[in-house]
Amino acid sequence: MKCLHRLLLPAILLLCLSACHTSTPRLDYRALARASVKLGIDIGPKDNHHLYLTAAEWIGTPYRSGGHTQKGTDCSGMTGEIYRKVYHMRLPRSTSEQMKACRKVSRRELKEGDLVFFHNGKSRKKVTHVGIYLKDGYFVHASTSRGVIVSHLDEAYYRRCWLRGGRP
Repeated sequence: MKCLHRLLLPAILLLCLSACHTSTPRLDYRALARASVKLGIDIGPKDNHHLYLTAAEWIGTPYRSGGHTQKGTDCSGMTGEIYRKVYHMRLPRSTSEQMKACRKVSRRELKEGDLVFFHNGKSRKKVTHVGIYLKDGYFVHASTSRGVIVSHLDEAYYRRCWLRGGRP
């Protein structure tokens, strides 16, 4: 019985110590640096690195109405695919349905990963464009003329056509 205690106590102690083991996540600093340059945004230690790395992969993707791949995408296709990969969440396919699936968020309450919605300047009630908010006013979206790019909410067009933010 004493022999069993001598073996059992160290085994339990070892099991307890190994169960408490935590490790810092491995970061690919080169990939983060490349993403930072591609997006034109400083990526900090507390930022969602997976979001920034994934968004950077989409930069330069050409615009294609109805598309949702890196060969060609529209705005709601891009947001849906990034959300699926980063947040493991399926968004509705259309911009208007994505907006309906979100809780309304004001510009000053935007957080990394929120969706940003815009109208086309003609009808202030009809949503025509969506992007994903990154930080400091920057968001990634699929422009009909330039493909997937990063823009700023303070640019004249986006200030004029702002509809609302949304959090799925």
